[in-house]
Amino acid sequence: MNALLFDLDGTLSDSAPGIIKSVHYALEALGAPIPSEDVLQKFLGPPLWESFPKYCNFDESTTIEAVRLYREYYANHGIYEQELYDGISDLIIALSNAEASLFVATAKPDMYAGKILEHMNLHHHFIDICGATADSSRADKTSIIGHVITKHGIDVEHSWMIGDKEHDIHGANAHNLRSIACLYGYGALQDITDSKPTHICASVQDVRNLLETLGFL
Repeated sequence: MNALLFDLDGTLSDSAPGIIKSVHYALEALGAPIPSEDVLQKFLGPPLWESFPKYCNFDESTTIEAVRLYREYYANHGIYEQELYDGISDLIIALSNAEASLFVATAKPDMYAGKILEHMNLHHHFIDICGATADSSRADKTSIIGHVITKHGIDVEHSWMIGDKEHDIHGANAHNLRSIACLYGYGALQDITDSKPTHICASVQDVRNLLETLGFL
């Protein structure tokens, strides 16, 4: 199967408001200091199990509680505090109408990713929406992409991963997938460049133009 795998946060939707508010909630509940805005931005994309220890110096037990508190806010409020990027809805609908095989591969937990895309009325265009497991046994982007490939028998030589962070590109490279890095999301240009994507696109329209060139539209 030739497929397109899309990241969610920073690629399909601007989810920053809900994520940052959820981090604030967790840290305030723990009585922990709130990092700078630059540090908070680093929570956009990577798994929470990595971010809380890395940016807040939490030990394992505090990280577990921080993730629980984050999800407490996110499940009721943060999940809806986001919007699709301009042009994404039209792009996904056009790809679906062209019978492209579409998947979501996100580090966001399974239990949230499907709800978000359903809320945005895009869920039915994807064959599968695959995220992280609640217990973190499948949390990093490499294992999530591998899960999609194995579960659906995806032909890696003719399929693409589309994402905004270096984690997406490293995950694609680990499985010999071609990749499209989206600069309109949360990734830093140098980090994206260093991860060696196949293509870099500055806008949603650039992604659409490239996918037309590649024959998906």
